[in-house]
Amino acid sequence: MAKLEKRVNYRKQYPGLSDEQIEALEKSDRKMEYQQYDLKAERYRIDYVKRTVAFVPSREDSYERPLEENRQFADERVSVENAAVKTVMLEKMQTCLELLAPKEKELITELFLKGKSERQLSRETGIPYMTIHDRKIKILGKLKKLMDK
Repeated sequence: MAKLEKRVNYRKQYPGLSDEQIEALEKSDRKMEYQQYDLKAERYRIDYVKRTVAFVPSREDSYERPLEENRQFADERVSVENAAVKTVMLEKMQTCLELLAPKEKELITELFLKGKSERQLSRETGIPYMTIHDRKIKILGKLKKLMDK
């Protein structure tokens, strides 16, 4: 893309404009030049004193370049903050589960970690369904209190 070389003389083109208006037009032209050329242009910076040449890449990036380089994009659905909170909560839950009695821990493991239903657990253990349900409610209340500490 060719760099804009010629500047528009707004004083000559619009003689009735104030200095502030002309200054705003010139700033606007410079912003347009910056967006159209400076951001997109790759260039070389030559240091005559040190006798070095440095390549300065374009500051504008595209979606395709990271794809071509096989780089991964951050998952927008999970924020870092949410992941950190989830990790802390899981660690706290693990600590609270360790404080439960063995039978309570076994019941929670069967229902929530192994995914069994209360009725299925009732048939397997021979314990009435309502007893399992009431124990589950009691244990969850106990876990809630432990988590709030």
